[in-house]
Amino acid sequence: MGYTKDQLLARLQELQTDFTKHEHPVVLTVEAQAKHVGHLNGALSKNLFLKDKKHRFYVVSALAKTNVDLKVLSQRLGLGKGGLRMAPEEALAEVLQVPLGCVTPFALVNDSARCVSLLLDQGFKTQECCFFHPLSNDTTIALNARGLDKFLSSIGKQPIYVDLEANPPVGKDQPPDLASLVPSDAIALPAQPDKTAPQQVSDMNHAPVNNKSTGVSAKAVKPSTDVRKEKLSNGISSSNSFADPEKFVEDFIEKTSSLVISEITEENVKQYGDKLGEVISNTIRKKLATELKSTATMFKNTAYSEGFSAGTLRQTKLQ
Repeated sequence: MGYTKDQLLARLQELQTDFTKHEHPVVLTVEAQAKHVGHLNGALSKNLFLKDKKHRFYVVSALAKTNVDLKVLSQRLGLGKGGLRMAPEEALAEVLQVPLGCVTPFALVNDSARCVSLLLDQGFKTQECCFFHPLSNDTTIALNARGLDKFLSSIGKQPIYVDLEANPPVGKDQPPDLASLVPSDAIALPAQPDKTAPQQVSDMNHAPVNNKSTGVSAKAVKPSTDVRKEKLSNGISSSNSFADPEKFVEDFIEKTSSLVISEITEENVKQYGDKLGEVISNTIRKKLATELKSTATMFKNTAYSEGFSAGTLRQTKLQ
């Protein structure tokens, strides 16, 4: 379990770091964030989570107006023109332990990100303060480069500021100027299921999947109440559901069904009688409202991330 927003803010206070906090609705883009904090005195930031072919990870944090050319940056790191790409979705959860849309230097507070290399825009030093999400994109904090440096030093990360728009020549007699920033260790992610191979078991139903059917089989084997309760307590297990609308709906229907069934007991029937339906309805609202909001937010963030990745890839091919 990674750091939470509240834990991060408490740590900044312990470090006596000067910052201001601004709460707002969830935002998915810098443009959307600007509508809530753009009128304040400070500079917006954009943050990229990248990987190379050897499974080494990088966070590039820059001013929103800074042009970051991944081809040039790859060469400056000594990785070749195509050495950097957007990190996969599962790496967010396994390495940075933050939701989509919440990548910032603060994500390096988690132990799982200790081998991630951080490249900071030297432009941050020219700003009175800069805006970052504190592990959650429903909040923005403003602090200056000195405050950011104090935080990074407290977690053992040396702040390194780079001119991200520079394009120095790289050749036999001119080695890559940022080669020292390449992480020494790769990070191995858990093996992901092969999406091209047919799955033999449904994640939620524990029943064979009928590859010819586009819906949920009415004859699927129902798990026991104990199994359903265990799933309910664990939540939706697969992050891939955020990128698959059909699975998202199926998982949530299954989750709701599990909750309904778990509430229909002899004891509840005797206790509530004709009001059992109302009691179950209230229970569902109470237990699922917060999680549905969180899951829906993750789903939207995934959609944005996929679109951003596709746009970045297209731009790279056109260059």
